[in-house]
Amino acid sequence: MNALYDTIGLKYAELRKPDARIARQIHAALGDARSVLNVGAGTGSYEPDDREVIAVEPSAEMSAQRKPGMAKVVQAVAEALPFPDRSFDAAMASLTIHHWSDPAKGCAEMRRVTRGPIVFMTFDAAAPAFWLTDYLPGLIRLDEAIMPPIEKYAEWLGPVEISPIPIPQDCTDGFLAAYWKRPAAYLDARIRRGSSSFWKIGDISEPLARLERDLKDGTWERKYGHLMERETLDCGYRLVRTI
Repeated sequence: MNALYDTIGLKYAELRKPDARIARQIHAALGDARSVLNVGAGTGSYEPDDREVIAVEPSAEMSAQRKPGMAKVVQAVAEALPFPDRSFDAAMASLTIHHWSDPAKGCAEMRRVTRGPIVFMTFDAAAPAFWLTDYLPGLIRLDEAIMPPIEKYAEWLGPVEISPIPIPQDCTDGFLAAYWKRPAAYLDARIRRGSSSFWKIGDISEPLARLERDLKDGTWERKYGHLMERETLDCGYRLVRTI
């Protein structure tokens, strides 16, 4: 399959190590489900290891980076899940829906094959942005264009609970906001490769040069130094769970 992450997913597993604190929140939302479908599973981030899991992933590159002993992977897309109705106790999808060609159809498919809760880790583009968008305002436009509005989940799945996912100051998962308290990390091209946003936004050499200058001369600290007192930050990530 010609999947986006066949191109951008090289060494993805090294950069995107699931954070245990976020994992606990996701796993709690799965309730007592014994069988779980992970849609858009990538390298397996946030899959519970104490339940029967089947992973769905379109990218061969991403699947190849899964560790030995992880869940079985089926190469497929969310919009056409190759399973009978009501096959799983629960289903999950972590930071993936914005890559789907038809999110409504993908959600309908997850609802079809799932008996119990459906859990999404996603991003609310309407939430207040964190400081990186002051340097890269294009991130806001990008998120608004690709992230489903948070109210769509209830439309597609039925009643849902929505909870914030606080991002720890030392988050181990290298998604876009993981380094909110480590600003110099965004200057590292290797770290930027862990976020699809940086692949999509285009040339950011000038904004990154400005960030580097601001870090050196103290401008960043004067503007955002108050964040250094925080242990977590709400950067717009949300847990969506059907009820």
